Amino acid sequence: MTEVGIDLVSWLLLASGGAFLVIGAIGLVRMPDVFTRMHAASVIDTLGTGLVLAGLMVQAGFSLVMLKLFFLLALFFVTGPVVSHALAQAALHAGVAPLLHADRRNRLNDAGPGA
Repeated sequence: MTEVGIDLVSWLLLASGGAFLVIGAIGLVRMPDVFTRMHAASVIDTLGTGLVLAGLMVQAGFSLVMLKLFFLLALFFVTGPVVSHALAQAALHAGVAPLLHADRRNRLNDAGPGA
């Protein structure tokens, strides 16, 4: 692959990873409860970070830097779901109930028109 092709693939991965990071951050702010916010955080953790690290690996080429980035990517892919699961279990154990779709609909109906 030519240097221009490597740069193009790298920048596409970096840009799409950055887009997922921004979308996940917006979702993290806008989501109504702990469990949906954890979902947005997992998008940031897996897709956003994974694509950024993949873009950096493509840019680094076959080297020790690529190997280090690969191990970092593997660490993110293993620890992210484990931490999200542990946080969800801790929230359920603490008595935090998930906000279901019917609950949101009733809350909006109770607020009246224009809410």
